[in-house]
Amino acid sequence: MAHQYPLTLAWSGNTLTEPYGRDAVASATGKTDIPVSSAEEYAGNGLRWNPEDLLGSALATCHMLTFLALCAKVRVEVLGYEESAVSVLDTLEKVTSVTEIHLNPTIQVAPGTSAEKVVELFEKAHKYCFVANSIKSKVVMNPRVVEG
Repeated sequence: MAHQYPLTLAWSGNTLTEPYGRDAVASATGKTDIPVSSAEEYAGNGLRWNPEDLLGSALATCHMLTFLALCAKVRVEVLGYEESAVSVLDTLEKVTSVTEIHLNPTIQVAPGTSAEKVVELFEKAHKYCFVANSIKSKVVMNPRVVEG
């Protein structure tokens, strides 16, 4: 069964005014609005989320939630997860795209937990992450496991 997640993206301004504004607001019923813009390199507002940020965030969040679900299922005790993701925007053959997304989490586990098992589950989560299955970007994963 398909699920829908409607959102509204609202921008106003004048593209003939230089520089025209890139600020907009993404919203969905019952959720906090997200102020968005283009990246500063594209005349945007660096204090707002840009598409590159949002794509990386969507992948990192989906991957984390899938990983945590797998850990819970096989009874691996994860105590904390802090992601440091990086989206790479590049132009190849005159086409600009996010060519890579690097996932670099620090995963805190209970003492005595097998780091190899944690990394195995982290990598397995990629197979089941629907955002990863929805994009063509190369996804580079570099988990860091810590006890404690």
